[in-house]
Amino acid sequence: MTTTSPEKTLAPEQPLSGVGVLDKASLLLGVLEAGPASLTRLVADTGLKRPTAHRLVLALERLRLLARDKHGRFILGPRLGVMAVQACQDRLLTVANPVLAELRDVTGANARLYRRRGNLRICVAAAPAPSYDTSGPYDSVPVGAAFPMNAGPTSQVLLAWEEPEVLHEMLRGSRFTAASLSSVRRQGWAQSIDVRKREGAEVAAPVYGPGGRVVAALSAYWPGNRMPSSAGRMHVSELVDAAVRIGRGFPE
Repeated sequence: MTTTSPEKTLAPEQPLSGVGVLDKASLLLGVLEAGPASLTRLVADTGLKRPTAHRLVLALERLRLLARDKHGRFILGPRLGVMAVQACQDRLLTVANPVLAELRDVTGANARLYRRRGNLRICVAAAPAPSYDTSGPYDSVPVGAAFPMNAGPTSQVLLAWEEPEVLHEMLRGSRFTAASLSSVRRQGWAQSIDVRKREGAEVAAPVYGPGGRVVAALSAYWPGNRMPSSAGRMHVSELVDAAVRIGRGFPE
């Protein structure tokens, strides 16, 4: 009598729901938390049979829980950004929203708070400056909007204090380097300024949670037509102070 080889079971430390398809989907999502992965990589890392993994990732993609990057690799999907926003409500946003509004009023910038979910950064709170021209792609960012982690000071802040293996993976295809992240760690904030093209300026600072971990990034963005003469550097102290105040509101 022939038997088929069972698929690799979840590691003992992997939480189990007792529902096989959910446990397998959770395992796939767990791999993608570290960044983009091909189907071959997902099969290797989860131990699932290729047809099973393929069927599940296509189903998750239809539900917008997964998506694909420009290379066709699977990534965490936009629907997770909306879920992340809901998970960050209550205590955090009770603290963050008035701080963002104050930062906007003091600096004249569009203030936003981002958190990282895999290879995406999710806007979880925002205080837009109502007088801005919102015709540009980054002038009006709704809560729940997701952006790739491959560019910008917010992404640099969210990655600069990560473990080396995470940095190695996330730096692939990014527009900044390990040296850039080292500089961010030294000065404690990041900036992106395009004075020549007047496309805008953004300054970002880390928000620390329990245990001193970077759990979010606070961003101040000025469109090109409202960019301060010092390109944001004059407001770094206000930004860092606001980030500290928001960090006190993260639940343990």
